[in-house]
Amino acid sequence: MSLTTKVLLALCAGLVAGLLIQPLAAGAPFAQVLVASEAVGTLWVNAIRMTVVPLVVSLLVTGVSTAADARIVRSVGVRALVTFIGLLTLSLIVGLLYVPLLFTWLEIDPATSEALRASALQGAREVGAAAQSIPTFSQFLVNLVPTNPVKAAADGAMLPLVVFAIAFGLALIKVDDEVRAPVLGFFRAVRDATLVVVRWMIAIAPIGVFALMLPLVSRAGLQTAGALTYYVIAMAIACASFTLLLYPTVALLGRVSMREFARAVFPAQAVAVSTRSSLASLPALVEGAEQRLQLPKSVSSVALPLAVSTFKVTSPIVWTVAALFLARLYGVELSTAARLSIALTAMLSSFSVPGIPHGWLLLISPLLAANGIPVEGIALLFAVDVIPDMFATTTNVTADMVAATIVARDRDDR
Repeated sequence: MSLTTKVLLALCAGLVAGLLIQPLAAGAPFAQVLVASEAVGTLWVNAIRMTVVPLVVSLLVTGVSTAADARIVRSVGVRALVTFIGLLTLSLIVGLLYVPLLFTWLEIDPATSEALRASALQGAREVGAAAQSIPTFSQFLVNLVPTNPVKAAADGAMLPLVVFAIAFGLALIKVDDEVRAPVLGFFRAVRDATLVVVRWMIAIAPIGVFALMLPLVSRAGLQTAGALTYYVIAMAIACASFTLLLYPTVALLGRVSMREFARAVFPAQAVAVSTRSSLASLPALVEGAEQRLQLPKSVSSVALPLAVSTFKVTSPIVWTVAALFLARLYGVELSTAARLSIALTAMLSSFSVPGIPHGWLLLISPLLAANGIPVEGIALLFAVDVIPDMFATTTNVTADMVAATIVARDRDDR
């Protein structure tokens, strides 16, 4: 049985058990069961959260420095990276302006939100603290550069930490090879060891999902299931809308007809839907780029592998959808500065999302806590991530082909 199937079964089991216990939750035996279940679920969430800081820093440092060592950032690689950043900026704009409109019709009963907040061990203290610490725009800009990276890591301030990690990785480029090698070796070891811990946590995800769903549903009832359905639909619409936006983008910037591009990218999209893996779609991307779009091999052999391994254009959109949904579910108001911070962090972190299922959920959890949203909510997103992941992967693969086409347009040998 696949992990996805196990997680979905755990979700359903927690839903059914929670509904059965709901009328009896006030009784002493069942109340103790719910408390114990919350403790197990919180342990699982905390175990995931403890991997975030070392994973993000090590991925960014090794990614930036290794790319420089391999000279990927030169020639085609430079144009590819510039194109990636441009498409990510477009994704960020969509996430900030379009995604909030999708939640216009999502109504959560205030009593349900209050019950959900009460069920989270972090509770109202974090919500109140976050409300009191919302920075102004000028403070937001100043805080981008941390005076103490260690303190930023301890506080879960991901955006300043990402800025520091990128700067540190770029600085390593200028260091002599014999000095840089042991530093990179250390960060590679941290990265690989942390990924092992992450895989352990993902392996026991069904236990964590059930442990969190049981008390959640016993307090919130069927409205939680309806809200999750809304989240899945909102994520699918957001990703599909951005995918459609990519077609006129490639026609304008890549000088390729939308019909020709659609025919070239469709096989890779089919692989992406079925496997939910950008890497698995690489052969179909290369074939479509070289055979149908007639892109030069100097582009397809560099830009496309770089794209599928590091480029996640949907990050700003996906993170914004998740944050807005959980904020609405738990009755937390996200300020404009908070939404901008989440979208920017997603944009900067998109090149370091771990190549494992649901990897982006690991990176977003500190941002949720920093904005007063109980991180226990990631278990809900984890449990229903199959369909959103299908749409997000398809969008990422489409953007990979768009980026390669735009890069090829700028080359004289196309």
